[in-house]
Amino acid sequence: MPSKVRIERIEDRFKQELSELLIREISDPRLHQIFITDVNVDRELAFADIYVSAVEGAARSVEILEGLNHASGFLRRALAARVDLRAMPRLRFHWDPTPENADHIERLLAELKNK
Repeated sequence: MPSKVRIERIEDRFKQELSELLIREISDPRLHQIFITDVNVDRELAFADIYVSAVEGAARSVEILEGLNHASGFLRRALAARVDLRAMPRLRFHWDPTPENADHIERLLAELKNK
């Protein structure tokens, strides 16, 4: 089993490579203006949980997750070519509501400050 530091390096590399792939190589219009917020790889390197968000917020979350699941085979093969691992984990995509929650809290704090 890989060490915790190695897992963190793999997660960071996946985040970087997936972000580049989404910007440069994916032409699916459902996947425009999205970003990777976090990547978690399990200790056995069987699964990589990828958390995504979009500029527009949760309004397009279902559409974006469908597009990512549709492109998961391509993304996995592209990652395998870019990241040297014995076995490439399966990619699982999840919606991350954190950016919207942070924006909501900032708006509430700004309202309180103005009162």
